[in-house]
Amino acid sequence: MSNRTLAIIKPDGVKKNLIGQIITKITEAGFKIKALKMVRLTKDSAGGFYKVHNGKPFFEGLIEYMTSGSCVPIALEKENAVADFRKLIGATDPAEADPGTIRKLYADSKAENVIHGSDSDENAAIEIAHFFSRKELLENSGI
Repeated sequence: MSNRTLAIIKPDGVKKNLIGQIITKITEAGFKIKALKMVRLTKDSAGGFYKVHNGKPFFEGLIEYMTSGSCVPIALEKENAVADFRKLIGATDPAEADPGTIRKLYADSKAENVIHGSDSDENAAIEIAHFFSRKELLENSGI
């Protein structure tokens, strides 16, 4: 079991000025921020990140959405990080998300759901490496 996961505050969360509220929810849930940055994904970068969805009907729309504005990837640490973070963010469809979850509170739709969370320990490691170098993670170990 890994103790790290990746969160991404997606472009709709950034556009709606929810960065502070979302980070507060994350830290109040006991997660430590190991690294954080604001980026604007290119089509190549977004396509590489979401390559597991390539060929699916929603892939092109997902890439367009994720490149539509800035996003905030965050490497997080906590015991049982992946499962605990998925519980915190709620179901992909905010209409199905539990009360108090990030998506229930802030998301508008299944397509624009304000936040990404890794779905497995293996994917968490791959996803964190997509945005952060080992050096960045070590330099920020005191955050």
